[in-house]
Formats: sequence, structure tokens, C-alpha cells
Amino acid sequence: MKIRIAPIQYENVTHMVICPENYDPEFLAAMKRIPRAFYRPERKQWIAPKDRRVWQALKDVFGSENIIIERAPAAPSDSGGRLRLALIPEAPDWLSLYLPEELIAEYVATVKNIHGRRWDPERKEWLLPYTLLTIRFLRKYFPGKIDWTFDPATDRPERLPETGTPYAGVKREPPAARYEAAVTALEQCLMLKRYSWRTIKAYKNCFRQFIRHYDDIKPSQLTRKQIDAYVAGLIKEKNISESHQNQILSAIKMFYSEVVDQEWKVQGLLRPKRPDKIPHVLSEYEVVRLLNAVDNLKHKCILMLVYSAGLRLGEVINLQLPDLQAEQKRLFVRGGKGKKDRCTILADRSWQSIQEYLGIYRPVHWLFEGQDGGRYSERSVQAIFTKAKEKSRINPHATVHTLRHSFATHLLEKGVDLRYIQELLGHESSKTTEIYTHITHKGWDKIKSPLDDLKL
Repeated sequence: MKIRIAPIQYENVTHMVICPENYDPEFLAAMKRIPRAFYRPERKQWIAPKDRRVWQALKDVFGSENIIIERAPAAPSDSGGRLRLALIPEAPDWLSLYLPEELIAEYVATVKNIHGRRWDPERKEWLLPYTLLTIRFLRKYFPGKIDWTFDPATDRPERLPETGTPYAGVKREPPAARYEAAVTALEQCLMLKRYSWRTIKAYKNCFRQFIRHYDDIKPSQLTRKQIDAYVAGLIKEKNISESHQNQILSAIKMFYSEVVDQEWKVQGLLRPKRPDKIPHVLSEYEVVRLLNAVDNLKHKCILMLVYSAGLRLGEVINLQLPDLQAEQKRLFVRGGKGKKDRCTILADRSWQSIQEYLGIYRPVHWLFEGQDGGRYSERSVQAIFTKAKEKSRINPHATVHTLRHSFATHLLEKGVDLRYIQELLGHESSKTTEIYTHITHKGWDKIKSPLDDLKL
């Protein structure tokens, strides 16, 4: 059994932290044979005073050849304007990075770029995954600035498996309805029709809430009057939007027309009038401020791609490595809205940033991977945008999709033909793309109000 030993200050006396290199059920019994050794439950570590008697006992119990001694880290006051990186004996998959107070302003933004980093408020240090990705990042962005208290192993994994699991929130399933079997039947129908998982999830939630409202009545026995009363109640009490109302009606109609063969019950459902809204658009200056507010390399690449290629949120996280077609300066978008594939432009500046990102992060399958190697989540992208929006103080109503609207509007203002913009955005109808003609300010400087011509 190999053990790792590192010095530690405990109650102003030098002690040793002792931990096994790998889990061994016999470690506990062995430590009980070490004089004056004790367990700290709050830190989950064994420590013992640093003296000859303890040291001899460690050699007798574990063997000198099985003891790995970690070099003592420099004291914080002796930092000399350098960062200190050390192994954590009790957590062999993590490293501790000490950032001296005088260097916080200069380096903290770069440290926050490290994949999977966490702040330990008790240690007052940054915890970094002990991976090849972390080592590459530190060597590239902190050359000659770090005191390495160990020699990095070359057999470390590229990433730690499920590094975010201990802190991940518990996903709660929505409460089931009394007649949950009806929701299951609707789900099966939608799957057979090959609807997207997003639509299936939305329809299930809408329909489940509907039948839970009438929990004592079988869904097949509900009347048209009860359907209308339910929707009218939501409009009056919760002021639901027109799009949400349409979604609820579509879910209900799908169940009665396709699942229980009661199409007569949902014929001529009253649909809301679509509001003729103009989407929010950022100016080019606001886009610059937004992108400059992002320090994290991966985060900046995501937002740059959304804007420079006119991508939807789901499209950017679905990008795979082969979708980057740099030689043709284009980006392949697979399975966009309506399950349609298309090609859009890959900007030179985006490609430059992506090349730097690929050199450090080295994703395996998805272009943007989460901490466990899976696909990046939509919520994470939304959080990135919200943080950058608040920092840059741009239009507070903007969303990630606003970057797509801005892409189309800016192309139109630069004189790009509407048909090309339609193709880049993946719109099936040109009428959808024509909405941007109502947003662009091109030529406004030549328009003169008739009031200016009056001789007042």
C-alpha cells in the first residue's frame, strides 16, 4: 500500500497529512498503529505530528519504499510574485493553486478560464482538476509564473469523469397526474410522428397540467367546454403568452385527434391572434461590448459563433468537430429547426479563436463539451450570455437568440441579398426573413421629416 505525506500546519505545529495513493480498506487499521495519529472528520484526513517516532512507525507499518513525500509548498508571504501549485494528498485527482493577494487582480480572470476549477473558501485556494487539460492550460497562460511543487504525471486523464456531479442539483420530476397513462400515450404518439425531444417534453408538460386540473375526470370524458374554460382561466389568472396558449392547444388537440380518436372535440379550437412584434437587435457597438465582456475562451467562442454564423441556441451546442469546414470557410449545421441541415459562414475571427480553444481543450466529439465530456447545456450558454449582458450593460431585453437577429440585420444593412440571408438562417419561407427589413436603419439618415420643410 503506497501512501502520500505532505506537511501541514495544525494548531501552530508542523504535522503531516497522510493518505493512501489509492483506496485500500486496510488503511484505517494501519493508521491506528501510528502513534499520536488522529482523524480530522471536517477535512476527511489523517494527520500526525512530524517527529522521529511517528516517522519510524510509518516506515515500519507501510515500508520506506511505499512512502511518497510531497515537497513543502512555499509560504504565502514568500510568494515572490509567483503562483504556487501543489498536489492534494487527500484528493489525488485535484491540485491546489495558491494565488497571492498581490496577483489576484492580474491573474484571477485567467484562472477562472480553467476547465472545472473551483474555489475552496476554507483553504483560500483554487482547486483544479489534475488533468492533462489543466497542465496544458497552466503552461500556456502562466509560463514561468508558477512554482511547481511536484513533477506532473504524463498518464493523467484528459478530463475527470463527472467532475460536476457532487455539486449538481437534484432534478425533480414533475408531479404525476392521476391519469398519467394518458400522458404516456401522448408521448408515444409524438415519438412515432418523430417529433423532436424538445417538442415532446413541452407537449407532455402542457397536457399533464391540463389533465391534473381535472384530476377526477378521465381525459377521454372531458368536454370541449372544459377545454375552453381551462385555457380561458390560464389567460385570466396567469396571463399566459400567445405562444404558450398555442402550445397548450396543440398538445390538447394532438391527444384528442390522434390518441383517443375524438377529433370532433377539438375542431375549430379558438387560436390567439399572433402579435406582430419586431425582435430586439443589438447594434454592432453593443456586440463588441458584449464579446469584450467575456474573459473565458470557451464562452467567448460560443457567443462569437452564435453571432457570426446566425445560429440558434440548440444549434451551437449540437456542433460536432467535423462540422467545422475551415477550408471552405463554412459551418455545417445538422438537424436545425424542422430537422433541416444547412451550411452557414465561418468567420475568420471565429476560426482563429476556435483554433486556440481546440489547442487547449481538445474536445473529443462535441465542439463544446461540458465538464464530464458530454454536450454543453443550453442553460450554461444562457448563463454565459446573461453574465456578459449584465457586465457590458447592453440592451437588458436581449437573449442569446438576439445575436441571431443581430447577425441577419447587420448583413442586411451591409447590402447582402435577402435570399442569401434566408439560406444562412435556414428559413423555409422568405416572409420569415423579411421581418428584418422592418428593423434595419439603413438609409434612415436620408429620410427627412416633413416637419423640417415647414416654414414655421
